Amino acid sequence: MSTIQIDRLLDTVIRQNASDLHLTVGRKPTLRLNGMLRNLDTKVLDSDDMVALMKAITPERAQQELQEEGSCDYGFAYGTEARFRVAVFRQRGDIAIVLRLIPNKLLTFEQIGLPPICKELIRRPRGLFIVTGPTGSGKTTSLATMIDYINDNLDRHIVTCEDPIEYYHYHKKSVVNQREVGVDVPSFSEALRRVLRQDTDCILVGEMRDLETIESAIRAAETGHLVFATLHTTGASGTINRVIDAFPVNQQAQVRVQLSVSLICVLSQVLLKRVDRSGRVASYEFLVVTPAIANLIRENKTFRIDSAIQTGRKFGMQLLDDHLWSLYTQGIIAADEMIDKGKDPGELTEKVHRAGGTIGRTELDTPEV
Repeated sequence: MSTIQIDRLLDTVIRQNASDLHLTVGRKPTLRLNGMLRNLDTKVLDSDDMVALMKAITPERAQQELQEEGSCDYGFAYGTEARFRVAVFRQRGDIAIVLRLIPNKLLTFEQIGLPPICKELIRRPRGLFIVTGPTGSGKTTSLATMIDYINDNLDRHIVTCEDPIEYYHYHKKSVVNQREVGVDVPSFSEALRRVLRQDTDCILVGEMRDLETIESAIRAAETGHLVFATLHTTGASGTINRVIDAFPVNQQAQVRVQLSVSLICVLSQVLLKRVDRSGRVASYEFLVVTPAIANLIRENKTFRIDSAIQTGRKFGMQLLDDHLWSLYTQGIIAADEMIDKGKDPGELTEKVHRAGGTIGRTELDTPEV
């Protein structure tokens, strides 16, 4: 399989607007389209194909890492069309590759349906803004939209720490410097340690992976920076618990106090298939840290946060299940999709039955095997 072939595959991903391309031995190249896997009508890949495909797109540095570690991650620009985030790994002695499409075109708040209050919150001079959700829920896209909004409207020095760099940001009203972990800096925590000396206003941390990074992010938020970070958690109260639980027990009371002061909000999101198959739609849970919620965090009463979100609608807050229900009643998503992604599936199922609805599995046009 020649490099022309990989170009053709990447062109197909862009043309079909797929989110991912899976390449592995013993199967045809497979797209993820609107959350579902679809085989492409080409030959079944063998070991030689996979080695050729890997060599066609993988830089020397990453090939070396694959050799030593058994896997590597990197990003590359594909012409002016798009960028791809790539994970290459060994399985059963062969190579497998997953490519995630990162469109060059940044979306607006309105296009991705971000809560409008986000625009006000990201004008704050300092604090921690956490975006959470499962893998592939659009966290990177939401953050890129917010960074782009700041870049368009405010004069700030923005430094991002990413692994790898996904969306490219160009200097507009702000100065944007993007540091890639493994290329520009050895680790997230090292990048965060250095960023405090770089006259930075806004910091984007790709992911709060370990205790050191979480500590550094909170410290940066306390010392007068606006910090954007991501976590793989669902729900606002679960996110706060996850951050606190990362610390040793004897530090947790102190961290609660720090979080109650520095946390601005938690945006938790999931992506769902639209009923009309025209793509996907995001559903959000949004917690804004008001003085009342800061008290709950400080006093270790996070179990009361969900009811505080419900009563905090005037501050722009909403629970995930309430937003899912509203998307369902508008006919945008199916009942089974709502229940699969909801935090309390039992309650949502009851609501559907009370409203006279039915729940059927909508596994539409299943992919050929």
